[in-house]
Amino acid sequence: MTRNALDTPAPDQLYAQIQQFYALHMGLLDDGAVDAWASFFTPDAVFEDNTTPEPLRGREAIRATVRTRVEHLRAERRQFRHWFGMVDVAVQPDGELHTRMYALAMSTVVDGPLRIHGHVVCRDRLIPRGGSWTVHNRRVEVDGV
Repeated sequence: MTRNALDTPAPDQLYAQIQQFYALHMGLLDDGAVDAWASFFTPDAVFEDNTTPEPLRGREAIRATVRTRVEHLRAERRQFRHWFGMVDVAVQPDGELHTRMYALAMSTVVDGPLRIHGHVVCRDRLIPRGGSWTVHNRRVEVDGV
């Protein structure tokens, strides 16, 4: 999902909606609301990560994997946070959106220091749903891998 000549930059109002979409979506994950977070994916979504050999296929597989991770973080008393920045939104001729952003993953434990887990480039293919969007494909590329 890289920009090409057919891409159209998002108008200001749409760009603001996508910023809010990601703030809500990732905020739910950081708050441990895995079911609500997973509802942002299509039932047949694909989640690719360059640190794992096989992508996760389907909303339920994504939900189950992330639920396990969130439970592990809770057991460690670790608060995880994601920061998304430099969001680029390209409108496709068919109405889909392709987004590209940087994400910084970090965590802290009670009375502990901030730990940076990694910096990634995240590329999403968003499909319209009602007045919002769903993630059909997410590709996470961890720097240094």
